[in-house]
Amino acid sequence: MIRFLLIAIVVVGFLILSIPILMIEWLIGKFNRNFRDRTSLHIVQNVFKIVLFIAGTKITVIGEEKVPKDVPVLYVGNHHSFFDILITYSRCPGLTGYVAKKEMLKIPLLSHWMKYLYCLFLDRDNIKAGLKTILLGIEQINRGISMCIFPEGTRNKGSDSEMLPFKEGSLKMAEKTGCAIIPMAMNNTSEIFENHFPKIKSCHIILEYGNPIYAKELPKEDRKFLGAYCQNIIQEMVNHNAAKV
Repeated sequence: MIRFLLIAIVVVGFLILSIPILMIEWLIGKFNRNFRDRTSLHIVQNVFKIVLFIAGTKITVIGEEKVPKDVPVLYVGNHHSFFDILITYSRCPGLTGYVAKKEMLKIPLLSHWMKYLYCLFLDRDNIKAGLKTILLGIEQINRGISMCIFPEGTRNKGSDSEMLPFKEGSLKMAEKTGCAIIPMAMNNTSEIFENHFPKIKSCHIILEYGNPIYAKELPKEDRKFLGAYCQNIIQEMVNHNAAKV
């Protein structure tokens, strides 16, 4: 419970103490949007790294050199833990917006930081609103901002070796922009917190990045079921790394 309490103090403390920082960032953005984007990115990444340090999370990263550093991409990954966002976002080489559930908009201050970092909020029960969110993601990628989505559509509470079916529409951002899809496979992340709620335990997790996938270069059948294609690649990495944790 000590780790849980320390992390709660860090997160809540940051959100409260960051109120003047948010105001400064807003002011900076009026004159230099790029500088504000970079500072917001680094502030949040450093907070996430502190939280992961307190949690005692040892991360083995594989294939990070495969991620393009100078162009926007679409990250897709399996999703078992709240910590998946912290683990992956803290390693993003550039500005990246995450697709989150619309309920996150109700959390004060946190939602402000998410908006600063180009996160989008998805209404999973409204197809029309969901399409609008995807179109906004396409627009952001075209502006040079990477996006990240967990195509299972929700946090998977099952075994770490299993995944829910990927939603095909979640890959439209890559299909329409031509950007690379970066598959991310995570092992053992639910062992940090979810498997023994409310305790947070030190553990070893593996994050592997796969080779970039370009939809237009795939055979027609794979393009038609791009979600399933990406899921199979991530599943293979998860299976391969299962014995290493």
